[in-house]
Amino acid sequence: MFEVPTGPATRRAVLDGGYVMGLLGISVLCAYGLLAPDRLGLPLSPEPPTRLVGAITAERVDSSPRVPVTPTVEPAPHVPLKPNAVTGRSTRPETITPRPPRAELSRPIEMTRLVPDARPEAARPAPNVRPAPDPSAPERPRSTWSGAVSGKVQDQDGQPLAGVSVVAGGVETRLGEDGTFALTPPVDGSLIVKRPGYAKVIVEPTVLKGPLEIVMRPQVIKAAYLTYFGFGDRGIRGRVLDLIDRTELNAVVIDVKGDRGWIIYPTRVEQALAAGAQGPATLRDFDAMMADLKARGVYTVARIVTFKDNILATARPDLAILDTRTGKPWIDRENLAWVDPFREEVWAYNIAIAKEAIDRGFDEVQFDYVRFPTDGKLQAAKYARPVTRETRLPTIAAFLERARKELGARGAYVAADLFGYTAFNANDTDIGQRIEELAPHLDYICPMVYPSGYHVGIPGFRNPVQNAYAVVRESVRLIRTRAAHTPARVRPWLQDFKDYAFDRRIFGVSEIRGQIRGADEGGGSGWMLWNPRNDYTRAALREKGPLAAR
Repeated sequence: MFEVPTGPATRRAVLDGGYVMGLLGISVLCAYGLLAPDRLGLPLSPEPPTRLVGAITAERVDSSPRVPVTPTVEPAPHVPLKPNAVTGRSTRPETITPRPPRAELSRPIEMTRLVPDARPEAARPAPNVRPAPDPSAPERPRSTWSGAVSGKVQDQDGQPLAGVSVVAGGVETRLGEDGTFALTPPVDGSLIVKRPGYAKVIVEPTVLKGPLEIVMRPQVIKAAYLTYFGFGDRGIRGRVLDLIDRTELNAVVIDVKGDRGWIIYPTRVEQALAAGAQGPATLRDFDAMMADLKARGVYTVARIVTFKDNILATARPDLAILDTRTGKPWIDRENLAWVDPFREEVWAYNIAIAKEAIDRGFDEVQFDYVRFPTDGKLQAAKYARPVTRETRLPTIAAFLERARKELGARGAYVAADLFGYTAFNANDTDIGQRIEELAPHLDYICPMVYPSGYHVGIPGFRNPVQNAYAVVRESVRLIRTRAAHTPARVRPWLQDFKDYAFDRRIFGVSEIRGQIRGADEGGGSGWMLWNPRNDYTRAALREKGPLAAR
């Protein structure tokens, strides 16, 4: 049978057992001290900030860098120009538009009623470009915020960024000079952090134990324009996308509501459907086309022609500029009607279309023809109010202010196309455009600095097409100086089409490269190429590579 030891051996066993139990107790106390110090009454050490860096590559400019649900955590390192009125033809060369088939407007279409916003709507950011989940695999549960979120936004050098906005739950908060913020987002809503000249950062909900530290990276947009019909044409679209794949281009400006007032995709804005704005070349597969752009990392800009709207003016003469001679909608030299900029229902119509464009995934809304008309029988034009220098500018500024408030709260950038002469004129250029009053309501100022558009020259340069570099540089420099009191950036339209005002020269490689250099040296934040045929001079563009990210 088993024998039980007695005597000294028994006492030694007891001592050894007590020693082991003492060590075990000390281990348990140490574990509590490390993992749950509050249970032992020990002071808690502060959590290090969660560092989030917006990722941009040299080859692509991703329109909306996203922070994954579980972000990576790193220890944080401690002269008025004559004439003042714009005369002659429009500075926008007419878009080449094929004769469309007759639109079928009688078919039933599901409608959504447009009503004025009683309060800011929830932000609807661009669709996530991550691959769709496999339906057969369960989707990973979405995380949520645990409460208030605070943090700081800074540049790559660790300096706080001024002029930043944080959007959460349809509310836009503009940060101060120190770049800090503290807010309580909806528990399952994303944070959108944006600033002109920088790539947006989208922070997905997650449980945080410390402040956020968000690093924004510069974003220089270099875009080509695609017309209403050009985007739908596979050959034209493919040609421009090939340029984006192979050259320094990284963005595209697309006609969402073009020069005639047609909308490019199936719209759900009731007023647009009632007016017949559903265009004859409606793209039913537009969402798939946008998804392709996002997958390529292309920054997308929705061009919305605002007060030049033949469709709405014809369908709603009560909203149109009227001709005193006929009582019908007034028309310009292109035989196109305009709507009255004084009519706030026209404002709401264009803002509704812009909201829908953001819902479709556009990164930016760009308002064109956001002004009073310049050509045609202007003396026969009748408006809802007298048109004077005291009424024009406040009207255009008020429209942009409202648009910026409603669209910025959805996480999008807002831009406007301005005449190039606004750089030099101290007045409103007789169209309601003056830099100082419009810049506070814009993220990007987009002047049309085509040398051919300066038909009477600028100070020091009587023939702008012979001095394309200097004309663009001086225009951008002056606008940038006059908008310095705002975070707005200047991103000009450049000429990639034949001269029409001076010697009819072809704008080739040297003229286009000269304009690009002028935009860069004038302090511009990128540039956009305009060609009404969407046929761009490839040899003027640098091939993809490190230089393309400049």
